[in-house]
Amino acid sequence: MALHNVRLEVMQLLEKKIDMFVDRFLVPVEKTWQPTDLLPNSQDENFFEEVKELRELAKELPYDFWVVLVGDTITEEALPTYESWLMEVEGISQHEGNGWSKWIRHWTGEENRHGDTLSKYLYLSGRVDMKEVERTTQHLLNDGIDIGTQQDPYKNFVYTSFQELATNISHNRVSILAKDYSNKGLAKMCKMIAGDEMRHFTAYSEFVKEIFVLDPSEMMIAFRDMMKHKILMPAHYLRESGNKIGTAFEEFSNTAQRLGVYTAQDYVDILQRLLKRWDIPNVSGLNDDGERARDFVMNLPARLERIGKRMVLPEESYKFKWVNPALVKG
Repeated sequence: MALHNVRLEVMQLLEKKIDMFVDRFLVPVEKTWQPTDLLPNSQDENFFEEVKELRELAKELPYDFWVVLVGDTITEEALPTYESWLMEVEGISQHEGNGWSKWIRHWTGEENRHGDTLSKYLYLSGRVDMKEVERTTQHLLNDGIDIGTQQDPYKNFVYTSFQELATNISHNRVSILAKDYSNKGLAKMCKMIAGDEMRHFTAYSEFVKEIFVLDPSEMMIAFRDMMKHKILMPAHYLRESGNKIGTAFEEFSNTAQRLGVYTAQDYVDILQRLLKRWDIPNVSGLNDDGERARDFVMNLPARLERIGKRMVLPEESYKFKWVNPALVKG
């Protein structure tokens, strides 16, 4: 059977469980949190007092923190690009009756709250240049993404598993930093977002786990191929107004590493967690290509750790248009 047909058959088998996946890994609209639960409510009589308190607490947050928070927000706000990409994956379509499109729409509904929440916080804080933030967001949507997965569902589920865990780590670390600066409201906000990302990681990694049972060799090869070419961050085309595609992403990544929000070691740790989650050493039924792919991913963490130890980060912060240094701490 052709490779294309096998993947489609696997997707159709998993599609029969879509309702179970939605019920297990996503939260009904009426029961989940909304941005208004975490931000000053404009209908409340104490709205202006709450905004004033939010702005006072925001003054204590340093420059690098704001860069990371803005970068995380823009990444979340580029959600339409991620949804449209996933809708093109083999086995997923918007035709009536396709269960996978139900999953993508419901997942998108949960993810949409993240950018909405963070963007409103940035606006109310008064610490960042919102017009520049909005321009960068629009550029990122205009420029799109190319994460190297094509329409292959196996590769896309490896990617989403990795990325959901990466965003969980990033938002969790920002939450901890905010708490260290006594900003309990922002800390709670980022913690709630991180919780969503963990549920989504569990879901996408479960899809991969099930595929390993149904089509182990091709799933292993897809895992190898994604790790061989490196997992690109969804905002790797990040740029500020007037600059070329991708020019801001490296500096944003440097800032996140300096702050300890997301580091090269985290990349290795995520890979190791996926190896354990999918029980890679004990996957059975592999052909020769699958066995070689397993050897590659099993040996990769040690190799990446050696590379990471040689990395040297710039000591000085890049001056982004997003954040006015005069309005934040050094």
